[in-house]
Amino acid sequence: MPASSGDYPAPMLAVPLAVLAFFGGAVLVVIATERLLEGLVGISQATRVAPFVVSAILSGLEAENVAVGIAAGHEGSGEIALGTAFGGATFLVCMALGVGAIVAPLRARLPRGVLLLLVGAVLVSGIGLIGTTTPRWSGAMLLVLFAGAMVYVVRASRDHRFLEASEIREAEERKRSAGWCVAYTIAGIVVLSIGGELVARGATSMVAALGVPALLMGMVVTPAVIELEEIARQVIPTRRGHADVAAGNVVGTVLYFILFNLGLIILVTPVSVPPLARWLDWPFLVGCTLIASAMLWRGAVTRFGGVILVGLGVLYAGLHLAIR
Repeated sequence: MPASSGDYPAPMLAVPLAVLAFFGGAVLVVIATERLLEGLVGISQATRVAPFVVSAILSGLEAENVAVGIAAGHEGSGEIALGTAFGGATFLVCMALGVGAIVAPLRARLPRGVLLLLVGAVLVSGIGLIGTTTPRWSGAMLLVLFAGAMVYVVRASRDHRFLEASEIREAEERKRSAGWCVAYTIAGIVVLSIGGELVARGATSMVAALGVPALLMGMVVTPAVIELEEIARQVIPTRRGHADVAAGNVVGTVLYFILFNLGLIILVTPVSVPPLARWLDWPFLVGCTLIASAMLWRGAVTRFGGVILVGLGVLYAGLHLAIR
């Protein structure tokens, strides 16, 4: 009996092209985010926004993450779209914070209100998973909550500089004309869109060609690739004596992922909700965030604490490998 079309091997070029699109797009979105951030900082300087406000608002911005999420949503890949938020936040809490603490133990005193805000935001983020498809109203609600969270964070950072990215500081030191800043911003958005589309298409093609579980690709692999540099962003400030900044950047970025990025993705392109996201990915993120927040509440993420967080990250990946 002749083999069905599904029995034939993938075309010879399908896999390398998918891998090239995925990793090439990841490089593009990272570079584009840097240009976008530089443009936004320049525009904020031209409009005379206070530097501490710029740091508080933009330090957690990971535009590559939301670009991939929106592109994946348009492609119908709900696992990858939701993974940029839930998987990305889990990677930050477990791997970035954990590996960073193993390399350079982190002793930080963040405002406790900010830690409570983090836990509350992670809990609320599950509202988008209540149905079989993410409802647009939940995206709008998350964006409103993000705006409120940023108001609180800006006020908290006025007296406690715990949110400050090196890229923002470097961008503030460069003096560029308003025209250049606008051009950088527009170019960053355009290239982000292209890169995000490449990552999304590459990921979906790898799922089809290699048989990689869609949720593993969406919740574990894609977030790890596009957020890998966050590990360095944890270690460098801590070693330079700015542990509060290292911890604050994780908190700020997670808030972006689960409120702004997730809210925008859901609002722009509602996606189907895999049951596993509801009973594994979101609860796992909540649990890891509670553990990490408890460590930060006590004022330190020790090497042992880092090992615990990394172990949780490995467990998360293992669960996705085991559950098909």
